Amino acid sequence: MFIRRLKDCKEIVAGDACHLRELLNARTDGRAYRYSLAHAVVKSGEVTKPHALKTSEVYYILEGKGRMHIGQESAGVGPGDVIDIPPEAVQYIENTGTSDLVFICIVDPAWRPEDEVVSG
Repeated sequence: MFIRRLKDCKEIVAGDACHLRELLNARTDGRAYRYSLAHAVVKSGEVTKPHALKTSEVYYILEGKGRMHIGQESAGVGPGDVIDIPPEAVQYIENTGTSDLVFICIVDPAWRPEDEVVSG
C-alpha cells in the first residue's frame, strides 16, 4: 500500500508563484500512473503568473475563493468547483478572498518542467 502525507511533501514556490506540494508524479516516484497530483495554495491577495501547459490540467477547489482566468474568459471559483484547463491555454488564478485559496491540480500526462511556459 502506498500512502503519501501532505505534511511530508516539500513545499516549493512554482514557476507561476503558487505554493505547491507535489503529491504524486510517476516521473519522480517511479510508479505506473500517467498523471501528476499536486496540492496548491495561493495566499490572500496573490495572483499566479500567466502560464500554459502542453498537457491538460484540472483544478479542484478545496478552500477559499478566487477568480480563474483561461484565455480570454474568467469566472469566480470556490469550494467544490472543478476547472478544466485545456492544453496550451494561458491560465492564471487569483485569490479574491481573505484566506488561502487551496486546490488540487491534476495534470495528464504527468507534469514536466519542459511542458510549462510561464509568461508573467
